[in-house]
Amino acid sequence: MGAIKKVVLAYSGGLDTSIIIPWLKENYDDPEIIAVSGNVGQADELEGLEEKAIKTGASKLIVADLVDEMCDDVIVPSLKMGAKYEKYLLGTAFARPVIGKRLAEIAIEEGADAICHGCTGKGNDQVRFELAVKRFAPQMKIIAPWREWGIKSRDEEIDYAEAHNVPLKISRETNYSKDKNLWHLSHEGLDLEDPANEPNLDKPGFLEMGVSPYAAPDTPEYVTIGFEAGKPVSLNGEAMKVSEIIAGLNEAGGRNGVGIIDIVENRLIGMKDRGVYETPGGTILYAAHEQLEMITVDKDTLHLKQKLAVDYADMIYNGKWYSPLQEALTAFANEANKNVTGEVKMKLYKGNVIPAGMTSPCSLYSEDLVTFGESDYDQRQAEGFINLWGLPTVVQALLEQGKL
Repeated sequence: MGAIKKVVLAYSGGLDTSIIIPWLKENYDDPEIIAVSGNVGQADELEGLEEKAIKTGASKLIVADLVDEMCDDVIVPSLKMGAKYEKYLLGTAFARPVIGKRLAEIAIEEGADAICHGCTGKGNDQVRFELAVKRFAPQMKIIAPWREWGIKSRDEEIDYAEAHNVPLKISRETNYSKDKNLWHLSHEGLDLEDPANEPNLDKPGFLEMGVSPYAAPDTPEYVTIGFEAGKPVSLNGEAMKVSEIIAGLNEAGGRNGVGIIDIVENRLIGMKDRGVYETPGGTILYAAHEQLEMITVDKDTLHLKQKLAVDYADMIYNGKWYSPLQEALTAFANEANKNVTGEVKMKLYKGNVIPAGMTSPCSLYSEDLVTFGESDYDQRQAEGFINLWGLPTVVQALLEQGKL
C-alpha cells in the first residue's frame, strides 16, 4: 500500500485504534508507528495507554495536553456565539480541530510519512481530522483504515483484536461506540441504532458523567457562574480557569441528571444518526450564558447573533474550524459579548436547569421603565410610534379599499 516508513496514529486506545496498530504493521510493510493521544479531558481513559500501545506494536506514545486549548480557543468562542447543532452541544466536534492540528505538528516534528486515524467512512470525524491536517500539513498522506480494510463491523473488529491478542476494555454486549472529553460523552450503536428503542439510562455502566434524572436527588442544588465579556471566570464565587469551571459543573450537573439528550442528527456525510449525549457542565454553561445575554446585549445584536449561531455551529460540525469564516464570526462573537459580564445563579433539579437570578454591571434592564407601577415613562408617546410603525399597513389597507 505504499512506501510508508513512519506513521503518526491518532490513538485513543478504543476498539478502532487498538487494532489499527497491528493492521498497519501487516499492510504497510511494518512501518514505525508513533501513537498520539490528545488529552482533551477523557481522564481515566488515558490510563495504561502507553503500555498497551507499545505492547501492540507502537514505538512510543505521545500524550498531548490539549484541554485548555480546546476550552479557551474553541469552546469559549462557541459559548459566546451560542452555537448548537440541532440541540447537540458539539462535544466531539470541539475536540477534533485541536487534536488534528497537534497530529500534524507531531508528524512534521517526527518526520512521518503519513497520519492515520480510526474514523469510519460514515462519520463526521474523518472530515474534521483531515481538514485540520490539511490546514497544517497540506501534503501529508492520510491513512484511514476503515476506507481500506475488509472489516465490516465492530464485531469483526473484536474478532481481529482477539486473533491478534489486542486487549480490550469492552465486550460484545457493552460495545457502544463512545467518545469522551471534558465537555461530553457520546453513546452510539447497539440498541441505540433503532430509534424505537428507549435508551436505558439507568443501566449500570451506561451513563458515565452522572446519573439519570430519575436517580437524581430530591433536593435542588444551586450553582453561581461569573462571566467577564462572555467568558466564564468563576464558579460559586471562586475564580477558576475555564477547564476547571467545566469540570466543577460536570460534577454538579452529573449528580443532578443534567445534560442528557437523545437525538437523531443529520451527519455531514449525508445520513441520519441516533446518539445519546451527556453534557452536564456544558448544558449549565450555555443556559447561564443565555440568561446573562438577556440583560446585557441589545436586541438587534442578540437577534443577529442567534442567526449566526446556526452558521457557526454548522462550521464547527462540518470540520471547518481553521478557516477565515471562523475568524470572522469569532470576531463578531467577541464584540457582541463585550458587555456580557456578571453573575448567574442556576438551580439544578432532576435534569432541569432553572434560572434563579442574575446581576450585571452592564445590565440594560431598567425596572423603572418596565414596571407596572409608577414610572417616568410617558405612555402617550406610544401612539405616535404606532402610527409611524403601522403606516405601511394603513397604506396597504387604503389601496385595497380603493381609497388611496
